[in-house]
Amino acid sequence: MIESGRAPGVREVAAAAGVSRQTVSRVLNDHASIRPETRDRVLAAMAELNFRPNRAARMLTTARSTTIGVLAASTSSLFGPASSIDAVENAARDAGYFVTVALDRASVEAALDHLLAQAVEGIVVIAPQQRVQDAMAAVSLAVPSVTLHGAGAAGDDGVFVDQVEGARLATRHLIERGHRRIAHLCGPGDWSEARARRDGFLAEVAEHGEGGAGEVAGAGGVVGLVTREGDWTAASGAEIAAELLADESVTAVFSSNDQMALGVLHAARLAGRRVPEDLAVVGFDDIPEAAFFAPPLTTVRQDFAELGRRCVARLVSLIEGGGAEGAGVAFGAPVAPVLVERASA
Repeated sequence: MIESGRAPGVREVAAAAGVSRQTVSRVLNDHASIRPETRDRVLAAMAELNFRPNRAARMLTTARSTTIGVLAASTSSLFGPASSIDAVENAARDAGYFVTVALDRASVEAALDHLLAQAVEGIVVIAPQQRVQDAMAAVSLAVPSVTLHGAGAAGDDGVFVDQVEGARLATRHLIERGHRRIAHLCGPGDWSEARARRDGFLAEVAEHGEGGAGEVAGAGGVVGLVTREGDWTAASGAEIAAELLADESVTAVFSSNDQMALGVLHAARLAGRRVPEDLAVVGFDDIPEAAFFAPPLTTVRQDFAELGRRCVARLVSLIEGGGAEGAGVAFGAPVAPVLVERASA
């Protein structure tokens, strides 16, 4: 009989399953000596009683927290970082780990101290900004860590989406549709993803030729223009596009993210430029709202779920002694982006 107001414990599970409390403990700790039929009986009793293991007590007996820490930039409310955190949390849950998140509001070091004080077994660093990456390079962690960000720069051993290839897909799509004067609306320069997307745009335009500073002219008559940096918001996209669209020779825009692309669509409407008849627009990220823009936005999709799965698989392998390669995910192997064609380009 469970006392009124008290959650069921190991004693009640043991009684319901007809086993000892030690057997219940062994099931909780996945002990190899437990027979399958006994394990099934104990698990059924746990489900019937709605039993929830006490994490603190379990940590005392196993000396493990089964907790992964996530160090996230203070800008984690933006779509990319927020989606990355969500993907890591889902993948960690599937792997049997809890997640605790710390933002670097005060400093990276303070956020790491906060995570380590919670006895995390490993840390995922979601580091889209250069300052976070620089700070991480200067610290030495006592637990394994994996970096999740989107640059894929030389020497990068993190988990990332191939941002350069994604930008090239977007730019190639515009070139193949006959556009010869294409602008790239840049994201913030201190974000590795923004720099990689700019580099991919310039590389695709310049593949057949060279140009001057600020623009690249291809041998096929294609000219790529690089705008000033936006801040990922629709407002900054609209402001920059309003200036850009004064040049009527620009017939296409590749925006570094979907929110700024929304601003471009707004500026185009105010300028009397029809999309896609007068101006083609391609974004990056494929946010849930992108399919409902007017017109629906052609964009580059990032597979955040796969990113989180690879990241957690690698970290758990490091935690459990299998090494990074034990996860079956090679260092430097990028997640491939996908161009999603809709009505804006």
